[in-house]
Amino acid sequence: MSYVSPPELVGKMVDAGESKVFMSTRDTVIRAFMAGAILALAAAFAVTVTVQTGEALAGALLFPVGFCLLYLLGFDLLTGVFTLVPLALIDKRPGVRPRLVLRNWGLVFIGNFAGAFLVAVMMAVTFTYAFTVDPNPVGQAIGKIGEGRTVGYADHGAAGMLTLFIRGVLCNWMVSTGVVAAMISTSVSGK
Repeated sequence: MSYVSPPELVGKMVDAGESKVFMSTRDTVIRAFMAGAILALAAAFAVTVTVQTGEALAGALLFPVGFCLLYLLGFDLLTGVFTLVPLALIDKRPGVRPRLVLRNWGLVFIGNFAGAFLVAVMMAVTFTYAFTVDPNPVGQAIGKIGEGRTVGYADHGAAGMLTLFIRGVLCNWMVSTGVVAAMISTSVSGK
């Protein structure tokens, strides 16, 4: 059976958190870098498809492919380690300390940021012919999305910042649910 029972699922989650705490710096950063890069590529791909087809649903359906890929390849997003790593601390696994949890979070943040930033720079180069022309329609759409997700809330002051924060929490909650839900199955198709 490719289904994991709830008690087994909890054990897998705690074990995964523990393994991430003790992972080498090199492996942690590489896995995080690749996750950030793949997710940024998936976002650029989704926007490209949306702009070229005029169908937002097409892009929305394709974006999760990036998340599935990075999960199946064993890469780490900060959202996933926020969920799993503290479980090893809560379970009092030997050697797991708050300092090691924070170390893991810091390394994954750096790796995710570096991977996403590299892809962002590469996309900016391709959308502008190495900054010699204005961005193409896909680049313009990505710019509008970025502006809308950041300074677009500034007009609302503190209420805008609270809204932005809550949206971020909800989004990360969904991603964390995806990480955990994928652990329920032992088969690739089930994940």
